[in-house]
Amino acid sequence: MKKQNANFNKIADLLFEIGTLRNMRRMHSQTLPQANDTIASHSFEMTIIGMILAKMENADENKILKMCLFHDIAETRTGDANFIHSHYIKADERKAIADQYSETPLEEEIIEILDEYNKRKSEEAIIAKDADLLNQIISQCNYLKDSKDLKRWNRHSIKGLKTKSAKTLAKTITKRSPFEWFYNFSDATK
Repeated sequence: MKKQNANFNKIADLLFEIGTLRNMRRMHSQTLPQANDTIASHSFEMTIIGMILAKMENADENKILKMCLFHDIAETRTGDANFIHSHYIKADERKAIADQYSETPLEEEIIEILDEYNKRKSEEAIIAKDADLLNQIISQCNYLKDSKDLKRWNRHSIKGLKTKSAKTLAKTITKRSPFEWFYNFSDATK
């Protein structure tokens, strides 16, 4: 593996910029005011889901982890467009990605991985997108747990799932209480 040149100022700036994702609330909070998740928390949760799906689907775990981890970093520059916004706004995500990673050791690899993710043609890109949608389903279950609207909200995300593992996991998630893990722990410690 060849040693890559690095602009340490660009790397430092990228790291500071990535840190701002913990302050950026996801835009579904426009219609779900109780939503308090951030782009950073979403990416963290999605990455864990991606790892689980990679193992279940016997796919390239390393590539899926990178897709999940980096998939929304461009939103520091483009913003997080929710379902409604995406019908009106055209963000230049490619330019944001190219600008963010230029002159860093990540430039070639991350641009290539995110291009693959956005095309949704490879098995890994499909699995990473399934992880994104499953995270959305989990969020909706948390925010709308007692709402008659939950099924309707989840329908769009569930319809987008492609892998057998993600579809089965979505069915399980939507049938369970978001508090089931806590109740089981509590019952087991009595």
